[in-house]
Amino acid sequence: MQGQMMGGDLLISGLITHAAKYHADTEIFSVNTGGGEETTTWSQVESNSRALARALGALGIENQARCGTLAWNNRRHLEIYFGTSGGGYVCHTLNPRLPPQQLAYILNHAEDKVLFVERTFLPLVAAVKDECPLLEHIILMEGSDDGASDIIPGIMLYDDFIADGPGDFVWPQFDEKTASSLCYTSGTTGNPKGVLYSHRSTLLHAMASNMRDCIGFSAQDVVMPVVPMFHVNAWGTPYACAMSGARMVMPGPGLDGASLVKLIDTHEITIALGVPTIWLGLLNEAKKTGSKLASLERTVIGGSACPPSMIDAFREDHGVDTIHAWGMTELSPLGSTNQPLAKHKHLPIEEQHALRVGQGRPPFGVELAIVDEDGNMLPNDGVTQGDLVCRGEWVLDSYFRTEPGSALNDGWFYTGDVAVLDPDGYLTIKDRSKDIIKSGGEWISSVDLENIAVAHPALANAAVIGARHEKWDERPILLAVRAEGADPSEAEVLSIFDNKIASWQVPDKVIFVDELPLGATGKVLKRKLKEEYGDVLMA
Repeated sequence: MQGQMMGGDLLISGLITHAAKYHADTEIFSVNTGGGEETTTWSQVESNSRALARALGALGIENQARCGTLAWNNRRHLEIYFGTSGGGYVCHTLNPRLPPQQLAYILNHAEDKVLFVERTFLPLVAAVKDECPLLEHIILMEGSDDGASDIIPGIMLYDDFIADGPGDFVWPQFDEKTASSLCYTSGTTGNPKGVLYSHRSTLLHAMASNMRDCIGFSAQDVVMPVVPMFHVNAWGTPYACAMSGARMVMPGPGLDGASLVKLIDTHEITIALGVPTIWLGLLNEAKKTGSKLASLERTVIGGSACPPSMIDAFREDHGVDTIHAWGMTELSPLGSTNQPLAKHKHLPIEEQHALRVGQGRPPFGVELAIVDEDGNMLPNDGVTQGDLVCRGEWVLDSYFRTEPGSALNDGWFYTGDVAVLDPDGYLTIKDRSKDIIKSGGEWISSVDLENIAVAHPALANAAVIGARHEKWDERPILLAVRAEGADPSEAEVLSIFDNKIASWQVPDKVIFVDELPLGATGKVLKRKLKEEYGDVLMA
């Protein structure tokens, strides 16, 4: 016997239809890549999205054709999100920070037929387009031609492309398991791999994001996704905001501290999402200018482990609650968010604060576990650490163009993280399995050491790697970036570890550097640090 309820496929077009119908005049503010600003609404975004879907159909490209984007966070990119997927095509966000050879590889592997590009990335496209024979149409997202056709002959203009409007175009209906969007991993080892999301997985992910126990966007919020729209679909924020009817502020290419502080204070932003390196710049600028970030209620921090000192700074200096999150491209990306349980309200305030440092617990739809090297389940006791595995409604089954189920082991996806889970399911990432340091048979977490180091007021940033050692196999060394105007000694930096960790875990050496190498998603490239400094203890 089946339930007697209405049904329908969960489609991304339903999100933008809902936003336009019930939040029609809610504003979307956008910083343009070429300069200037503009304000639109959910109603106009929906109309332009339908116009885009109609125009793509007129090109004659086949259903499920991949449509690439090389763009920052702005309203046209938002329209492309909904227009491509809603029209039955696949929205493929490309990371412009990748080297040209990787970009060409991804374009060819995805077999992109259309590429939407901002003017600032035209030289990059010109450098790789001849290597991409399947790429048929290139569309300039912003402004007039103004020499663009000299760089890329035959380029079209986005505003002209959708100028005929939506007409009588109606969103097509199809199976909710149809592919909706495509993101590639950062490719730190080997070629990047594609993760192909479905309409169903995307909508379930948006529903989970909107739960109060997770991130909890609402129609009363002003949301600024600082995380780029080319980084795991801005962590699903555009979809969740359309579902909730939240107002959005799209920051464009200016992700420096001064630009972000100005946007927060001008537009009274209530929620902002980004990686730790971005928030370092924001906090430094707020301190310099005296901004209290008065409107900001919550920050969501993910992408890499958030230093406890950053959580403290947001809370103590600005009254901002920090939601520490964890996820991966393969998880759409939401795997866990750190929200307290009711029983935690009765804990001493110091213990409440300590609980917020970890990566939190999974929402409904994701299951986490830790296993040993043989795949045996380990206890969730808050002490035992093992390899983190997961499964769920928006976790990948296989990478793009590989056999179904090929990314799984006994039905679980292995994340590559070493972690601890407590009895309530709270997750603490100890390290990436490739970065954890094995010294004399004992494990040392580089994340723990980095969290202590960045709390030093004389350091702007820090990273820890395992350097080869004749006796102990590996020993930790600290790569440190001095704060502006500071000149700490090695002994002064090492003193911060006193009474915080066991003495044998203290780094053997501090090396001061001007900056840390960052990858395409803002994470520190420890591989490069190991290549350069991995033998410093062998002399």
